Amino acid sequence: MSRRRDHLVVGLDIGTSKIAALVGEIKPDQSIEVIGLGTHTSRGLKKGAVVDIESTVQSIQRAIEEAELMAGCEIHAVHAGIAGSHIRSLNSHGVTAIKDHEVVQADVDRVIDAARAVAIPADQRILHILPQEFIIDHQDGIKEPIGMCGVRLEARVHMITAAASAAQNIIKCIQRCGLEVDDLVLGQLGSSYAVLTEDEKELGVCLVDMGGGTTDLAVFTDGAIRHTAVVPIAGDQVTNDIAVALRTPMHHAEVIKIKYACAMAQYIGEDETVEVPSIGDRPARCLSRHTLTEVVEPRYEELFALLQGELRRSGFEDVVPGGIVLTGGCAKMPGLIELAEEVFQMPVRLGLPQYFMGLEETVNDPIYSAGIGLLIYAKQHRSLMRPEFGERHRVTAVFDRVRSWVSGNF
Repeated sequence: MSRRRDHLVVGLDIGTSKIAALVGEIKPDQSIEVIGLGTHTSRGLKKGAVVDIESTVQSIQRAIEEAELMAGCEIHAVHAGIAGSHIRSLNSHGVTAIKDHEVVQADVDRVIDAARAVAIPADQRILHILPQEFIIDHQDGIKEPIGMCGVRLEARVHMITAAASAAQNIIKCIQRCGLEVDDLVLGQLGSSYAVLTEDEKELGVCLVDMGGGTTDLAVFTDGAIRHTAVVPIAGDQVTNDIAVALRTPMHHAEVIKIKYACAMAQYIGEDETVEVPSIGDRPARCLSRHTLTEVVEPRYEELFALLQGELRRSGFEDVVPGGIVLTGGCAKMPGLIELAEEVFQMPVRLGLPQYFMGLEETVNDPIYSAGIGLLIYAKQHRSLMRPEFGERHRVTAVFDRVRSWVSGNF
């Protein structure tokens, strides 16, 4: 079945442990139906940053091909997620005069430009400028200023920057697959589109996206993003702890973590055991699940303590009555919600992706929160996307794919 390309959006979640490509079709009622999904083990990334171009390109290529096969269409451009400890953020403020005493789009653009005129390091590039509120003649709390009358327009914005080299490496990997990059989107910002409700954003909520390489935090109050941060401890560190403590290879440690790990010992039976493969040709051993929990629980306690410290330093700890929302692949561990409530002393829930149709049984999983969020972000920002690619782009994409295949096979 042929599909109109201008009705399709593609989210590419490039994570440390997995790469997921999701294809969504925008319906006439503006809902999103997921029609394609491709995943592949991520090789070539460490803590969200590319460390091996060729391996990353191959992983992206496999995920894209799988998504194309399921969706029955060719993918030409993507909205890609970006994460990593190189991410920085700050709040800024801009002021401009309202030219004709009625706010028009040009006034909004000018005041946003004024807010972005702050010094950022030369090795950083701006990813997002997210308006928090507008102020017209000292009247604050305005979300949509266009059409309002006044003389002076101010804007408070949240700016997110990334290392220019890290962003360029991700773009390069995607382009090596013969694809265009419509936009780079911060990982936890993408996830927020999929898992948070408008009520939570208004009331005040802290989103924690627990990935393989990094744990990303975003704070929302009064309907706008106020603070973002990245903690370089996540699921891969837990896997490494298990591998070292139980003396088992990393790939077995990952399987043990997914199948048997629990974040709180009280949820494990006294006689439950785990078979642990040994290194080399030594026979496997049988260990108590409590032993496994003694490795896992302190690491997650440390992570939550770091997140709590970051929340306290941001000054928003007391203004998030909506509590904590945990999402991402590592958030599914049994006992993790209860442990988080114990550490943070506030309500905690598991964030599942919502606001989509299609493949619900497969995609309704916190591991796909960022991917679904990228589709929703792409739909809402379609007017800002580059024009639909013409024949020249299609020929270039085919040529790039052929070149990539030839270089990988000869």
